[in-house]
Amino acid sequence: MSVKPGWQGRYFEDFEVGDIYQHPLGRTVTEYDNIQFTLLTMNTNQSHFNTEYSKKSEFGKPLVVSTLTVAIAVGQSVTDLTQNAFANLGWDDIKMTHPVFAGDTLWSESVVLEKRESASRPHAGIVTVKTRTLNQNGDEVCSFKRMFYVYKAGAEQLEGIFPEGKRSILNGTFLAEG
Repeated sequence: MSVKPGWQGRYFEDFEVGDIYQHPLGRTVTEYDNIQFTLLTMNTNQSHFNTEYSKKSEFGKPLVVSTLTVAIAVGQSVTDLTQNAFANLGWDDIKMTHPVFAGDTLWSESVVLEKRESASRPHAGIVTVKTRTLNQNGDEVCSFKRMFYVYKAGAEQLEGIFPEGKRSILNGTFLAEG
């Protein structure tokens, strides 16, 4: 019997220009999500939280805050792209191409545009991706380019993160103290 580590994410070496990652988790946005995000970010535009105000707009109902849409898209990509990243370096060319409403389910995918070794950090590289987010109907709702630092496989910064248990998971006995 042996310990099987969970998904550890991708390292710099795992990325290849042209690779496309369809991120595995969709996310349905709720009215609660939209209102909470509006409050957290102090966004006072009524088109996000006032139904009567929004009825008079061309959309006829409240819009999901665009920065929430971007935040969900970035979050959806973490498992494939930035599980081992340690810094985002920038977002460029953010486009909101279709309205998002409470009840929409969002899915994101990313393509690797560029990768290069870091000149100042030998334990890492820089990866640039383009991410797009689709709603349940296949409409693209947003897209952006993102650049991030990601560790190389074997980087010492990633060693020894998981703690050693004081009891065995198999039978509950104490492990020898050393």
